[in-house]
Formats: sequence, C-alpha cells, structure tokens
Amino acid sequence: MQTRLDMERIRAARRVIDPVFLDSPLYRCEALEPTLGCALTVKLETANPVRSFKGRGTEVVADQLARGNSRAVVCASAGNLGQALAWSGRHRDLDVTVVASRHATPAKLDRIRALGATLELVDGDHELARERAAAIAQYDGIRLLEDSLDLETCEGAATIALELAASFGQYSDPYDDRPRAVAPYDGSAERAGDRPVVLVALGGGAMATGIGYVLKTLTPYVEVVCVQPHGAPALTRSWHARRVISTDTAITIADGVAGRHPIPEVLDDLLQVADDAVLVQESTIVTAIRLLHDHAGLIVEPSAALGIAAILEDPTRFAGRPVTTIICGSNVDHTKYRSWI
Repeated sequence: MQTRLDMERIRAARRVIDPVFLDSPLYRCEALEPTLGCALTVKLETANPVRSFKGRGTEVVADQLARGNSRAVVCASAGNLGQALAWSGRHRDLDVTVVASRHATPAKLDRIRALGATLELVDGDHELARERAAAIAQYDGIRLLEDSLDLETCEGAATIALELAASFGQYSDPYDDRPRAVAPYDGSAERAGDRPVVLVALGGGAMATGIGYVLKTLTPYVEVVCVQPHGAPALTRSWHARRVISTDTAITIADGVAGRHPIPEVLDDLLQVADDAVLVQESTIVTAIRLLHDHAGLIVEPSAALGIAAILEDPTRFAGRPVTTIICGSNVDHTKYRSWI
C-alpha cells in the first residue's frame, strides 16, 4: 500500500496532541439499533474544546510551528479547521489567520474570533477562500495550512483510528511503537456476513485517508466506506472514476464537506485505503440528525450525520453487521438545527 502517510509519524503525532483531543468516547449506541438494523458504535469527536476532530491535526501543525522559526500561519476553513487552528495557535502564542466564506455557519465564525484568530471573509465559497489564503501566505511569507493536502491534518486525524483499532479485537495495543506483522485478512468475516465496517464523512479527505490508512495497516479486514452528500460529490465521483473530477457547485447543508476541487494527492491516497465511497440525499441527512438527537442525545452538524444517513439509505448492506461511525463535529447553526429536529 503506497500512500503519503506513515505509521511512525502518526504515532509520533499522538505524542504531541493535547490529551483533551485524544481517547474520545467510543461506545455502543443501542438506542439507534432497532431503527438502523445493525450493531452501531459511535466515536464521539465532539467532546473537546472545538467540538470537532480537527484539533488532532492542528495540534501537530502548531507544535511544529512552535518549534521552528515561523510563528504565523494562515488557512482556509468552512469553520471547524479555523476554530481548531485558532485554539492550537493560542496555546502556543502563534499568529493565526483564517479565511472563510461570508456564508459560513455564524457560530463557527464567532468561535474563530473568540479564540483570537484574525478572520477574513470572502464573498464566495470555500474554494475562493482557499485561493485567498494561498495569496496571503505568499504575500506575507507565512505558513499556509492546506487541509487534507498537508499531511499533518491527515496524520492527526489518523490517530482516531489508532483508538479504533483495538476495538476490532485483532490488534490489542494500537499505541505500541514496536513494529509488528499483521495477519492478512482471509475473508472469513465477510463470508460470515459480519465484516466490520467504518463509515467516514468525506470532504477534503483528511479524515478518510488518515483513518483508512491506519485501519488498512492494522486491521485490514475492516471495510472503510466514505460518505458524501449528493450536493457535493466531487471526491466520491473522483474515487469511482479513479481521476480528479471537479464540480461547478457544492450545494449541501453539510458545509464541512462542501468542496468542489479534489486534491490529486489526496485522491491517490484515498484510492489505496477506501473500500467504497457513497452519496446520500439531503433529506436523509436531516433524518439522521434528528435520529441522533432524539435517540442518542447528540447534537451533530450535518457532516457528522453522514454515516447514519448511509445506513438509512442502504439498510440491507449493513443489516446485522458491526458498524462504527465517526461523529466528527457538532458546531451547528442553531436556527437551522431547530428546523431540522
């Protein structure tokens, strides 16, 4: 398996990430199982100061910057990466600039400001914000953090899978740095109809490639399925076509995964570590948000509900199987959220 990711660096990333982002809750969510028809486990990446998984990656970036000569960084963000970078930067006295769309979730923008970052808004979507962030980095001569392209974001997210691996039974100590051989998957679980599956939200690809790489390295029998909305399908279409396919628009309530131009290097990695990529409808995402609220007591943003939406749209595929999904963010627009539930 040839990817840009490296297990030694992922384990090293875990050692520099603030413990507040590590060992997030992982538990069986039995209240949802009668509705979904599968054995459901959730990995709750919202129980931290920025309420998303992004802090794992920004901690790695901020640690590197704090150890080097440059103490300034800029990124484009739909909201969660910006919050996380602002949090990590504040704790290391870094100068953080975040570029975001003026149409981003207001609560996310407010938190970026509250965490002390400089926030610049653009009159366009996330792709325009990426262009502006790159221009600022070039003009000011500072570090540009590009989510999913920069390996720190992928390998930080990959630490989620180190915590998942032990739960699948055949890898008892995921934090052990010693190299070890992993027995090849012999297909027995699949033949028995109970092959474990992990459902991962797919946007830029940092979380999907990071988690997929670790699981395919340590627990190769686990099926990794990426989930994206029909309204923002670029990376899913690219995965199926095995080439980059951009889209003219990205119209979805799941703003955290609303990209239009996949990064070629990320697609190359994803092709190695994902077993499938599927698309789900907006209405199903709303249903999934409501189910997580009503039956699991969880407030989730649309991107975090994509895994549940995938089960709802293809129940036969997941029936009776052990399914794990990553609840990756809970920064919601409160007015929209109330309408969804």
